[in-house]
Amino acid sequence: MKSVNRFVVTCRRTATREFERSSKSGIRNFRASSLPGSSAATIMTIGNETIQLRLEDRTAWITLDRPPLNILDISMMQALDAALERALAKCDFVIFQGAGPKAFSSGAEIADHTPERVEKMLSAFHAVFRRLAAADCLKIAAVHGYCLGGGMELATFCDFVLATESGQFGQPEIKLGCFPPVAMVTLPHLIGMRAAAHLILTGQQINTAEASRLGLVTRVVPDDKLAVALASLLEELQTLSPSVLQLTRKTLGRMHFADFAKQLEEVERVYLTELMKTQDAREGVLAFLEKRTPIWKGK
Repeated sequence: MKSVNRFVVTCRRTATREFERSSKSGIRNFRASSLPGSSAATIMTIGNETIQLRLEDRTAWITLDRPPLNILDISMMQALDAALERALAKCDFVIFQGAGPKAFSSGAEIADHTPERVEKMLSAFHAVFRRLAAADCLKIAAVHGYCLGGGMELATFCDFVLATESGQFGQPEIKLGCFPPVAMVTLPHLIGMRAAAHLILTGQQINTAEASRLGLVTRVVPDDKLAVALASLLEELQTLSPSVLQLTRKTLGRMHFADFAKQLEEVERVYLTELMKTQDAREGVLAFLEKRTPIWKGK
């Protein structure tokens, strides 16, 4: 029993170090290390150094590493999917985090919403969610700073969301003349139709306390305690049966997101064949890129 306790304490310390290092300078500064009875960590950079993946003790640490805002462009989305493919084959836990002090992620690259690129962008990003939806491992988001748009979709798709008190959540897509496809499917299940509609239709940002009240955040922690809270959660989960955890998580998914793939496909269809053919959708993206106020035509 003493050896087990020592192992759990070591896991806690390692998890804390991993998060603190990645938050400050990016996961590329990690050095492979090993825990008692475990193999050395595997560390890799994917997608032009925008995604960092660390695999150790059946836990994957995936860092969105495009500071300051960790904005997801198409190549980064593809790298994220590739990292997940590796992680899900080997791990019981997957942890998502953002590099740098300002953001988990502020969402998708606006330039990728143009008519010439939007279909490729949706395909790349939604491949991530389809892979996550089919995975039975537990997913954890460690959120600090801005968590907006696609970043919020990714974080709230996880089983656990730990967030700092100063965090900011929101789906601002409506202000660009579009909508968030994944959130359209998932948010009503997570927080109810009325609250989901408010966030999606207004694009309003909310703080972590409000996100917690709505049910989007599992645990609110002080800004300097996110690493400790993450380590504590991992310690708690690692005392449980991994096979039972996965079966339970799989059953939860079946009960509440059984139609996710079908619903997402329908939202994609509307997005590409109806929304992106409107003048206002094109105007919203163009106005953002030109740093001006959009002029809506209602068409």
